Amino acid sequence: MQPSRETSGATERDEAAAKSPLAALLAANPVVPVVVVDSAEDGVNVGKALVAGGITTAEVTFRTAAGADAIRAMQEVEGLTVGAGTVINTAQVEAAVAAGAKYIVSPGFSADVVRATLDAGIISLPACSDASWIMAALELGIDTVKFFPASINGGVPAIKALSAAFPGLGFVPTGGVNADNLAEYLSVDVIRACGGSWMVKKDLVVAGDWEQITRLSAQAIQIAKECGR
Repeated sequence: MQPSRETSGATERDEAAAKSPLAALLAANPVVPVVVVDSAEDGVNVGKALVAGGITTAEVTFRTAAGADAIRAMQEVEGLTVGAGTVINTAQVEAAVAAGAKYIVSPGFSADVVRATLDAGIISLPACSDASWIMAALELGIDTVKFFPASINGGVPAIKALSAAFPGLGFVPTGGVNADNLAEYLSVDVIRACGGSWMVKKDLVVAGDWEQITRLSAQAIQIAKECGR
């Protein structure tokens, strides 16, 4: 009897996780919140709220001056793996590594950023929205790419089309992913995880509404579980 599509997909993800540190991280974290904070204190509070809701990683962006300080402070949150996001140059890679980031996420592909990240011994997740950038990433040994911005680059159909040309490649769609379409994305085997900010929206952070962040995080994890993640 042939294995079901769901079972087959889970087996493929397990095999990928066994081979790749990034795949292993994403297998444990099918939802990756994209966190923007203006202070280290807010970062810690967000981290605690995420963990309380069942999310155990956070991509803290370098969109604000507090990025590195927040990453450093959030190392204290038990059970949380902290990465750096919106990293666009090697100086930011160095700052993120010094702050303790366990992975680096970029909004596009930069060979210099990927090399600096891998040379530092941590995980690199560059964004690639077309076949040419994916080929460049593969040349550097990348086995999973961020797909950004997912919604305006074709979403699920685009990822399925690209995956046909690059068997074995994993995708992390980010940009336009939310609670309403999360299940649609996570139902696709080649999608290792989804990134998003809907559970950590800026207004929730500014208001200090940690309970709502926890509630939305728990909802996202429940959706992921229903998708077999």
